[in-house]
Amino acid sequence: MTAAVDKALYDEQGYIVVPNLIPPETFEALREACDHAIAKTRTGSWPHRRTVGRQFPPFDDSNPDSWGIQHIMHPDLEEPIFADWYTSDAFINASKELLQCNEDELQMELFNLLINPLEHDFALRWHRDDVRENATAEEEIVALGVWTHGVQWNTALYEDSCLYLVPKTHKIPRTEPQRAQSMTQAPPENPLDMPGAIQITLQPGETAFYNNNILHCGAYNSKKRRATLHGCMGDTRGGSTRAKNVLQHGLLWMTEDRFRNRLNERGKRMLQALIDMKEGVKGDLGYSQVN
Repeated sequence: MTAAVDKALYDEQGYIVVPNLIPPETFEALREACDHAIAKTRTGSWPHRRTVGRQFPPFDDSNPDSWGIQHIMHPDLEEPIFADWYTSDAFINASKELLQCNEDELQMELFNLLINPLEHDFALRWHRDDVRENATAEEEIVALGVWTHGVQWNTALYEDSCLYLVPKTHKIPRTEPQRAQSMTQAPPENPLDMPGAIQITLQPGETAFYNNNILHCGAYNSKKRRATLHGCMGDTRGGSTRAKNVLQHGLLWMTEDRFRNRLNERGKRMLQALIDMKEGVKGDLGYSQVN
């Protein structure tokens, strides 16, 4: 089954929910791979994780509880199904449609896993991924205007209601009431207090694609099981515009032959685009956000 992708709605709203991007024969295998990754992370054998108490990179070991797992295509995790799905036909076709690019322009970027913490509910503050909270309206307009060469997604393997966003804010600056609720490091007590906010509920197998500079936040319930595939993909026409947002996560391992050699030919082309972007920027790019 070919998934329906409404590009016009995505452009208007800044997000879209698409079903059926995981083949039925792959679904349980992805769940099993997530179970393995979660177990390794919670027992401490997989160190690359998103730490409760840290909303953005760099993450640390200040808390044993985790809300996410980094680098799930890493060969040391030994779960090749993640790279297989990232480069699968259905997913690639949906991404090309949203990016309006050719396959040879696709750029491999991030692929992580969002999970429920065990001991603490956790929330992310309202933010845009690559625009600081103290940006002026004029600075927001400039930043949003160049942010058109990538797409981010959440693909739920269990029902997931963690994502909140404000439709259409991917192309307009915040209003003063919205700025008032997104200018600090504190997460909201109730995300729906944000003017215009909606809650996105994904059923198993559904994918929310969204412009990651849309105003959004997340609220994690420690009592509800979560395993949601979370990543992004770019296209090479954007040049280095996405470099800081992507490279801040530490992707040196992706330049190694042992990762490249595990990929199919499509994946190798996409990886080379990422490496070309990495080699084209100089110096320390820093981080998009601060904790």
